[in-house]
Amino acid sequence: MNNPKTHKTALYEKEGINQPDSISKASIENITQLRRKQPTATELIEGILKGDKTALSRAITLIESTNPSHLEKANEVIAGCLPHANKSVRIGITGVPGVGKSTFIEAFGKHLTTAARKVAVLAVDPSSSLSHGSILGDKTRMEELVKDENAYIRPSASGDTLGGVARKTREAIILCEACGFDTIIIETVGVGQSETAVHSMVDFFLLLKIAGAGDELQGIKRGIMEMADLIVINKADGDNIKKARLAKTEFNRALHLFPAKTSGWQPKVTTCSAVTKDGIDDVWNVMNDYFTLTKENHYFDSRRSEQNSHWLTETINEQLKNRFYNRPDIAQLLTENKKAVQNNEISPFAAAHILLEKYFNK
Repeated sequence: MNNPKTHKTALYEKEGINQPDSISKASIENITQLRRKQPTATELIEGILKGDKTALSRAITLIESTNPSHLEKANEVIAGCLPHANKSVRIGITGVPGVGKSTFIEAFGKHLTTAARKVAVLAVDPSSSLSHGSILGDKTRMEELVKDENAYIRPSASGDTLGGVARKTREAIILCEACGFDTIIIETVGVGQSETAVHSMVDFFLLLKIAGAGDELQGIKRGIMEMADLIVINKADGDNIKKARLAKTEFNRALHLFPAKTSGWQPKVTTCSAVTKDGIDDVWNVMNDYFTLTKENHYFDSRRSEQNSHWLTETINEQLKNRFYNRPDIAQLLTENKKAVQNNEISPFAAAHILLEKYFNK
């Protein structure tokens, strides 16, 4: 013990042992160096083709970037992966908030991985129109599926994309297919117009419903019901089983009122419980019947071709929009014209004409 006589006061502490750092400085340096080093397009492509999920995630982040300097590299990655894509089935799943989409996808995904399939889930999370933020909580909801080696979950923010579909979902599908995933599931935010966008990029469209959410008139509404290849009444468990069966009967009646699909497929209605897993295998059986039919009558391939043409025009529209707003002279002129429009000095139509003339005549 220290000698008290050497201290000026009676209050003193014995010098203790310094605790070692809880984190290795060498590890911190290694992680920092890895983050600084950006992989090349070739390295990303090689990683994706080897089934590396980290490379896949980094590539999707790259293609989602709005930085114009990343565009060339992103296009190089997509071009390198494209020859290895188109070897999967693409399934769109939608439904109103609260219908149990995440719970259903986890149960359905686990059923598929048990059957030796590789599943990629591209979940689109709604972005706030005020803060522009997004929770991206799908991995938290699907806590069992996220730990599965044969599954990959990628939540993306919808951003300012109309309808709640991520801006680069189509490209992300190509990368996931090149990474070896043979079943791609796209979950929409269920806000209305997202269904139209998702329908234009998937092979099979599934609509989740719950019993008691509307009468038979709800079932014959145009739009979303016409796009559905299968309607699944979820939460058919406990006291809700009887209601689910009744809803199934009502939707079956409603579906027969719609004109026949060009695919030759008659949409089905089934019930399931994502909690008890009852009926999940029936959903996959229906999908297999659909894929068998549409591949035999060549609708499957012709639809893929139509979708490629559709996404050509969508990409052109997107690139024109991005280049327009990212040009500095246009941004300055846009600010000036906005003030003039707000002060009623010029009409919105005349201001738009001035901006477009400036853009195309430079």
